Amino acid sequence: MSVLTQQTNSQVQEARQWVEPLINEVSKVVIGQKKLVHRLVTGLLCNGHVLLEGVPGLAKTLTVRTLASAIRTGFQRLQFTPDLLPADLTGTLIYNPRDGEFTTRLGPIFSNLILADEINRAPAKVQSALLEAMQERQVTIGDTTHPLPDPFLVLATQNPIEQEGTYQLPEAQLDRFMLKVHVDYPTREEERGILDAMATSSPQLNVEAIISPEEIIHARSVVNSIYVDDRVKDYIVNIVWATRDPGSYKLKLDGLIRYGASPRATIYLTLAAKAQAFIAGRGYVTPQDVKSIGLDVLRHRIGVTYEAEAESVTSEMIVEKIFAGLPVP
Repeated sequence: MSVLTQQTNSQVQEARQWVEPLINEVSKVVIGQKKLVHRLVTGLLCNGHVLLEGVPGLAKTLTVRTLASAIRTGFQRLQFTPDLLPADLTGTLIYNPRDGEFTTRLGPIFSNLILADEINRAPAKVQSALLEAMQERQVTIGDTTHPLPDPFLVLATQNPIEQEGTYQLPEAQLDRFMLKVHVDYPTREEERGILDAMATSSPQLNVEAIISPEEIIHARSVVNSIYVDDRVKDYIVNIVWATRDPGSYKLKLDGLIRYGASPRATIYLTLAAKAQAFIAGRGYVTPQDVKSIGLDVLRHRIGVTYEAEAESVTSEMIVEKIFAGLPVP
């Protein structure tokens, strides 16, 4: 192990001291869903937005609210509905007839952590209002551009698109989410714990704020310094390229992929792998770090063809076949 990697290991061990306390604090309220909490911490470390998908009642909203309560930072919950307007999120110009001038009223999006609850219950024009904010961390109202606070993170929840009253998110917006996490049912033991803790008219939902935005920003600088070997970098590029041209990697996916992942996937997959190494207390990335987070980075960036849909082949199946078929360095 090189001297530089040893130094990075020491920095990681020092900077990650809040990770377990944060997860434990969230676990006081949210029983189970450890993968979900882990992915939210990954988003915090990478400055990447996270989309949570699952049927109602799986504690998606509760988990995000609890995480926000454990951080000493601003938080806004935005409930997306079919009659929501873009100005309800970003703000608008208000005319003052007394002095004949317009004043700017900033919307609720000007906060640190944004819970976009049931984001796919609003039409595309409202969802698209988030595009500039999610990518450039700024909002333009009239002819003035307003920067958003740092950190700024959109944690969105959505119900499966087959459910009544939901809209498909535009591909451009989906691509801006670093991770798309499928939230599944708890185990039988976890559900029994949920019953014991929550089957009351006044459940205890109090958590203590244990970290600050400054600590998160410092941790991000350490994540950026984590070492990635050239062979691991090539592995990441091969994974993304295999979503576009699977034939060149001798993968039998002909006619199943309508479009592959963008270069943003390459960037996010590398950042997310660094975050996995950080959470594990390492100053270097392993191929397993890439594989453990790859599905959540890629599942929403691959479009399947009508032939694939007819054969019930999903983007998740394609990603799993790519990981199974590519040689690991």
